[in-house]
Amino acid sequence: MATYLKNLSEYDFSTMPSAKGMRFGIVVAEWNSEITFAMCKGAKELLLKNGALESDIFIHTVPGSFELIAGSKWVAEQCNVDAVIAIGTIIQGETRHFDFICQGVAIGMSELNIKYDIPFIFGVLTTNNLEQAQDRAGGKHGNKGDEAAYTAIRMVAMKRGLGNQEKA
Repeated sequence: MATYLKNLSEYDFSTMPSAKGMRFGIVVAEWNSEITFAMCKGAKELLLKNGALESDIFIHTVPGSFELIAGSKWVAEQCNVDAVIAIGTIIQGETRHFDFICQGVAIGMSELNIKYDIPFIFGVLTTNNLEQAQDRAGGKHGNKGDEAAYTAIRMVAMKRGLGNQEKA
């Protein structure tokens, strides 16, 4: 979780599972592209740094954050991935539109996690202003894309590890 006390990009990489052999879909909202493309870059770099191959990372764009739901579903169904990372940013405006989009995306991504047998990672910023988003897309609070990629690797590793456990 991002706070003024924590940089999202600071992890103990010595305890990070290898992403070698894992396949990832990244679905990026084009709305607020200055933010979302920076987050996507952070996610991709972290995946590569931890052993994923460039050929195992599939990046697709959708118009906005609400469309992350359908885009993530299609990537899961058609790209044979181990996890999908949804990247977007929703910035508070003067109307309630912000509330509806945030709630819709959160519920939609939750439903994908329940329906499919792979993790869907919620890499969506919901900020009060552009500055807060910039701070979390490579600024003073690190890069939320890094955090999303970190979470994807950990979730795929967890799933794979469960298959190797003996029942007590």
